[in-house]
Amino acid sequence: MNEQEIHALIKKFIQGDRRAFEIIYDQIHQKVYRTVYFLATNKDDVNDLVSEVYIELFKSIERYNFESPFHSWINGLIIRQVNNWNRQSWRKLRLFHRYKELEIQPPNQHLDEMILANEENEELLQWVEHLSFKLKSVIVLRYYHDYTYDEIAGILCIPIGTVKSRHNQAIRKLRQYVERLKKVKGESFHVS
Repeated sequence: MNEQEIHALIKKFIQGDRRAFEIIYDQIHQKVYRTVYFLATNKDDVNDLVSEVYIELFKSIERYNFESPFHSWINGLIIRQVNNWNRQSWRKLRLFHRYKELEIQPPNQHLDEMILANEENEELLQWVEHLSFKLKSVIVLRYYHDYTYDEIAGILCIPIGTVKSRHNQAIRKLRQYVERLKKVKGESFHVS
């Protein structure tokens, strides 16, 4: 569904057509679920988080700015909802992740191209799960949704330099995870 069709549905919903919201839901629910799944700290919370996203979407859709792309707007909403959930529910876990920060490894030129490029590579995806929410958000938006640094900065409401910094931190950590996997599995392990 293109932007014009979504905009038409949003306008219908604002005018009172509840069916328009159902159509929007049908069009976006798989991507919303998958994005929340990637970002959720606790996978048991995914369904609750998805519900929170739709509650917020229902409440805030009237304030949607038709000049911005809908998918960027909904991804920003998802990021904020997951972030709020994490802040409220998982403060201790987030502190634990801060203390587990890993040391910097030498660069691997191709890792940033490999991340999330092959979603069947479950081992690397499991390592993405271990990233802090801030780093994971940038990785998911960059490699799952193919947003540019500028777009990510707009979605997260942070400076582009912060986006690049978080991206580099995440890549360094994932690079270290891949190196660990190579040691455990031998040099035959590769990320395609």
